[in-house]
Amino acid sequence: MTTVQIKKAVIKKISEIEDKSFLEAINTILDLKTETKVLHLSKEIRDEIIASREEIQQGQFVKNEVLEKELDEWLS
Repeated sequence: MTTVQIKKAVIKKISEIEDKSFLEAINTILDLKTETKVLHLSKEIRDEIIASREEIQQGQFVKNEVLEKELDEWLS
């Protein structure tokens, strides 16, 4: 069965249900699956992200491999 066929079958079955509490439960499940997760950041955090992106564009960063090597040397 294709995704479209499954959707149509589910819609048909749901349209035949009269049990309000069962429909509310299905609605809750569907809400959990279809909610768009939006991350709300403060102005300070957004400004930090913008500043970090600018630093990266200017080459002001250290690659992880280099940092790990330096850390290993420091811990030795």
